Amino acid sequence: MDRMLEYLSDICHSRSIPDLWDRHCHAMLDFGFDRIVYGLSHFMTPNSIGPREDTLFLYSHPSQYMRLLYGDDELYRHSPMIEWAADNGGACSWAWVQDNIGKVSEMGQQVLDINRKMDVTAGYTISFLETSKRERGLMALTAKKGMSQDDVDEIWARDGKRIETMNHIAHLKIMSLPQHTDRAKLSARQREVLEWVGSGKTNQDIATIMGVTSATVEKHLRIARAKLGVDTTAQAILKISYLNQIHSPVS
Repeated sequence: MDRMLEYLSDICHSRSIPDLWDRHCHAMLDFGFDRIVYGLSHFMTPNSIGPREDTLFLYSHPSQYMRLLYGDDELYRHSPMIEWAADNGGACSWAWVQDNIGKVSEMGQQVLDINRKMDVTAGYTISFLETSKRERGLMALTAKKGMSQDDVDEIWARDGKRIETMNHIAHLKIMSLPQHTDRAKLSARQREVLEWVGSGKTNQDIATIMGVTSATVEKHLRIARAKLGVDTTAQAILKISYLNQIHSPVS
């Protein structure tokens, strides 16, 4: 079977994001990209890519690197390539950073310093344009240590269309799977209560269906709202819908 067709088949048949991510990272390694970060936000605003705890991050970088950029200080928000991706779609060589170095902020320079120390210096970023202004996904592909940006640009000239297509397919599949961010996971009962509310059932209806009291139903809803960081049950239902957690077999 053609390797591209085999990859597409594997991704299409992935039943979970961890399974898909493992397959995708293995495929990108064949092109020389051994460290990858993927980010997906359904909750962008005109001035922000959205709360850190509501963003799905997948990565194959060492945990030390992720702590430095994606920890409490959230330095990743000032990454020049993330700032590029917020306003652009498609694939961009990291040579763009050097071409625009004069526009990089002080915080952006801190990101670049960390990248240099961690040998994150050559690669490509792919920004996935969505139909909703509230959504954006991106993939940052870091080349193996010792590779220059010229080396990466040569790879892209040869295989860029194939690489970009593979990343788009992986992104689209991720969008269809249940997603879990840094928010505390809902229990099966909490999700079930939200699903029944989304189906138009009252608290009393749900209590009868589930064989519990109305007070227990309200308790489940209250905890679910707190876990999801929202004020209303309607907002909670909308959020788990964005994350494909409603009517999901994944607990």
